[in-house]
Amino acid sequence: MDTVAHLTSAGIPVMATSVSPRSRSNAFGGMKVQARSAGDRERLLADAHALQDAGAFSLVLEGIPRDLAAQVSRELTIPTIGIGAGPDCDAQVLVIHDLLGITGHIRGVAPKFVKTYADLGDTIVSAAARVCRRCPRGPVPR
Repeated sequence: MDTVAHLTSAGIPVMATSVSPRSRSNAFGGMKVQARSAGDRERLLADAHALQDAGAFSLVLEGIPRDLAAQVSRELTIPTIGIGAGPDCDAQVLVIHDLLGITGHIRGVAPKFVKTYADLGDTIVSAAARVCRRCPRGPVPR
């Protein structure tokens, strides 16, 4: 919170984030919905208010229960942006790798909150393999 307050007092806009299982999936034991326990929910809600009070102009809510995202969105005056947090945030992010069905090929499995609208993973892997076979130095190792 001190860092956010310091940056915003210097005129630097800060978009804060709550729990981020996508970017820190190993720390959380994989991409799972976070903040399920009462204590974690209370901490996230308190942190959201503290980030707003520190001057953040918006808050990204990633991989948290829908009802908690709705509560945070209702209680804050800054906009919330959801990624796998349900439809009640002020805006939504849909990751292009998820949309195109690539995430499962990159990570082995896509998180359950991912909405896939195409399955291009196999097509992309196949195209890359064809390119690698044509490489004058031989195939690129996996």
